[in-house]
Amino acid sequence: MVYSLLILLRQRSWQRAIYLVNPSNPFDPSFHELTTPANKGHEAMAYLTYIIDHYNTSLPSVMAFIHAHRQGFLRAWHVDAPFHDNVLAMRSLQLDFVVQNGYVNLRCNLNPGCTKAYKRLKSHVNGEVWEEIFGGTTMLPAVEAFQNSTAEEPSSSQQDREKAKYLNVGIASACCAQFAVSREQVLKRPIEDYMKIRQWVIDTERDDASSGRVMEYLWHVIFGKDLI
Repeated sequence: MVYSLLILLRQRSWQRAIYLVNPSNPFDPSFHELTTPANKGHEAMAYLTYIIDHYNTSLPSVMAFIHAHRQGFLRAWHVDAPFHDNVLAMRSLQLDFVVQNGYVNLRCNLNPGCTKAYKRLKSHVNGEVWEEIFGGTTMLPAVEAFQNSTAEEPSSSQQDREKAKYLNVGIASACCAQFAVSREQVLKRPIEDYMKIRQWVIDTERDDASSGRVMEYLWHVIFGKDLI
């Protein structure tokens, strides 16, 4: 599957970086040079690889991370623009708002993804997964909020506190892992955080689809937004 990233240099037009995640013949001399270290986690592997590879040298002022398919209901049903067309979505993107807000989900429709938030937490991002991904990373607001919500209470046993950590915090995000983010927002985390998150995708026992779905619910958290 091919996943694409559109990289914006604000003083110019869109510049693209296209990652081929599972090439049929990686030794073909015509094979595209942008690849990922593993074919896992759906689009997350390409997104994180781009950030890691360009973090210290050439992150554009605004980046839009999108899927390779362009338009049409069956393949691009999750694109909100007319005709489900990502070209139209990019043309209507308000760049000043991206810079001001830091992170913008390109899907405005809240379904699926933002309903029954607490059930979504337990089915995709439970406390164990949260610790595996964010343990030891930078305390951006959403991560700090999660930690505060599971703070130790004097009368609580260790078992009760662990149960609270696993069950009492909701998380939700409009699907489907297409978003725009500013360079400044990306740089609020050190490169080591992104490397740790990508390594989780590679190492987790969750399969390609399941690990990708976990990441789908966490991009806004990674870039410093509220849990819900």
